[in-house]
Amino acid sequence: MTLHHSHAPWALRPLAAALATGLLLGALPAFAADHLVHDAAAYAQVAKTLQPGDTVILADGVWRDTDLLLRGTGTIGQPIKLKAQTPGKVILSGQSQLRLAGSYLEVSNLVFRDGWAPGSEVVSFRASSKEWATHSRVTGVVIDGYNKPDRQQSDNWVGMYGQHNRFDHNQLVGKTNAGTTLVVVRNATSGLDNRHRIDHNWFGPRPNLGSNGGETIRVGTSTDSQSNSNTVVENNWFEHCDGEVEIVSNKSGGNLYRGNVFFESRGSMVLRHGHGNVVERNVFLGNNKAHTGGVRVINRHQIVRDNYFENIAGDNFAAALAVMAGTRDAPLNRYEQVDDAVIERNSFINVRQLFLGAGLDDERNAMPVNSRMAGNLFIGDGKNALLRSQGDLGGIAFSGNVQSPTVSPGFPAGVSARQVTLQRAANGLQYPVETLAAGAPRDLAPIARDQVGVAWYPKELSTVALDSGSVRKVAPGEDTLTRAIAASAPGDRLQLQRGQYRVDQVLGVDHPLSVIGPARGQARLQFTRPSLFEIRAGGALKLSRLDIDGALAPDAAGNAVVRIAPGSQAFNYTLHIEDSRIHGLTANKAFDVINAGKGSLAARITLRNTTVDDISGSVIAAAAETDDLGTYNAEQVEIVDSHFTRIGGPLLSLYRGGTDESTFGPSLLLQGNRLQQVGVADDTSLRLQGVQQATLVDNQFAHSGRVRFSHRVGEPHLRVRNNVLTATAAMQSDTPAETLP
Repeated sequence: MTLHHSHAPWALRPLAAALATGLLLGALPAFAADHLVHDAAAYAQVAKTLQPGDTVILADGVWRDTDLLLRGTGTIGQPIKLKAQTPGKVILSGQSQLRLAGSYLEVSNLVFRDGWAPGSEVVSFRASSKEWATHSRVTGVVIDGYNKPDRQQSDNWVGMYGQHNRFDHNQLVGKTNAGTTLVVVRNATSGLDNRHRIDHNWFGPRPNLGSNGGETIRVGTSTDSQSNSNTVVENNWFEHCDGEVEIVSNKSGGNLYRGNVFFESRGSMVLRHGHGNVVERNVFLGNNKAHTGGVRVINRHQIVRDNYFENIAGDNFAAALAVMAGTRDAPLNRYEQVDDAVIERNSFINVRQLFLGAGLDDERNAMPVNSRMAGNLFIGDGKNALLRSQGDLGGIAFSGNVQSPTVSPGFPAGVSARQVTLQRAANGLQYPVETLAAGAPRDLAPIARDQVGVAWYPKELSTVALDSGSVRKVAPGEDTLTRAIAASAPGDRLQLQRGQYRVDQVLGVDHPLSVIGPARGQARLQFTRPSLFEIRAGGALKLSRLDIDGALAPDAAGNAVVRIAPGSQAFNYTLHIEDSRIHGLTANKAFDVINAGKGSLAARITLRNTTVDDISGSVIAAAAETDDLGTYNAEQVEIVDSHFTRIGGPLLSLYRGGTDESTFGPSLLLQGNRLQQVGVADDTSLRLQGVQQATLVDNQFAHSGRVRFSHRVGEPHLRVRNNVLTATAAMQSDTPAETLP
């Protein structure tokens, strides 16, 4: 536009004059520029010149080993942006990372996969301990299985530093190594009063870590917990977030958790440290999945209101509601007494348990005080006593609560019985047909799954099931099975024909694989190496209708039919053996059927309708985690309808040591088995240390070692029924066995 002094309107004349004299040229903002870059060197060059309003566009393709540092100072309405040319088409792989430092920065539409971060975070709202981001945003970013190769090496996928930052509409799925998925890092340097916003994200499946350090979100630490973060976590989905008992670990004050959906996630929303937090209008849908929990309340001035809980199957610390007993004058890392908690207008529908005074013991002996529970609706699952309480509940005032159909013994006055008929409303939640002043509000609107994360990347954890691939026939002979496994694909089923199979190499299994015989006893496998199968990272194995003979195995330490080597990174694998016979494992004094090495974790090990005889070691040796850090080698073990004869070691050795309370397992089901001369040498047929749930039903022990059950943490259960002991000593347990009906 050309301005002429004589014709310019009066309001423009000062501007025209200034332009004419050049007085304002330096003050005018530069035009925003878009920079399309095709490699890391071009990005680094452009990144040095960015001004408010500029946008850096990463060209579509795979960016490997790329350190993206977005540093600069944008302004309100003129942020400096970094984005993908096409959403989902820019893949950060190898050892790549994203860091932000400055203010008013925005990053969008990138994908991290096929690698792992070179440092402690994939996405970090800081460049260093002296440079962090404020008023900045990361949106539309996907992190998919971007795990360090050693699952015990910890990192955080997202680290939020500084103040007034936003992390929204992102998608994080498949974290398997230690470390929190997203952490708000607080310190006096980068800021304690954070005021971050974490919203509309899809926190997808995170498998059980088997130890502490598997939280999905953590806000703060115990060290800085006495100050307020003032962070808002709202309208997110937490789906199958099973890493540990704390899905969200709140460790600071003044935070708001609102409008989130917790879907089939093991664990709870835990107010672990910090005061004055609000948990409101969240929806917890357990669908009766084991260990699904609700909210755990600790500390002062906490508010839990207007939430909805349905089909929550957890108990103890993972109950639908757990109000803890605390420690008087608690140090920062322990449980502080509940004081001035408000728990009101929540609906607990078909839940297993409410636990008031949870954790009461010699240390945690300070019961809640100055607290109230008002206007809540309680409906149990009909199978268990809804209320569990410990200690004196006099510090909690109850009013206007309703339980259907009757009031649980132990509830003080302030809970009334009412026959309630439930009806599912348009929002997908259940409400009483009757008019009640108790329960969650009827205008509760759970955020829809398709409104979180991104629309251009699938919301799933890519997994391959056993028996989901091709069926491949394998002829008998020498190393025919070796060649078949080398040529197999994930999910394949190797169908063995009748005959003898000799295996001269260890069969490495790094994907889901089934080896199936034609009929029980018709396909015999012999092996000349210390192990027949070795499950490796990514592997899962099913053995069915086989005859496995150890006669040709060498006399070597650590012999096993199936071995999971220490440090193998085999994690969350399954191992099924069914309708088979295993025998002749006598070449060494400790020849096991299954040996799980240190650092490995089985999701499930199952033996069903299997005969094992004449072995010198254990049938299942899962006791390698002897450093007592709360880790263990198998989450679930099931041994059903099987026969065991002349077993040198225990049928099962399953160990979980230490006092950490971050996990739910291990658990054992032993049902319908016959044990003859098992574990005689050291008088131990089952060695169960730290096992949390053990069920022994309809088993016969003859001339065998005793069952030994001991624990150091949690509330383990040894449940028994109809076990016949013949020439076998009585079970030895440091907790009374429960007799099942």
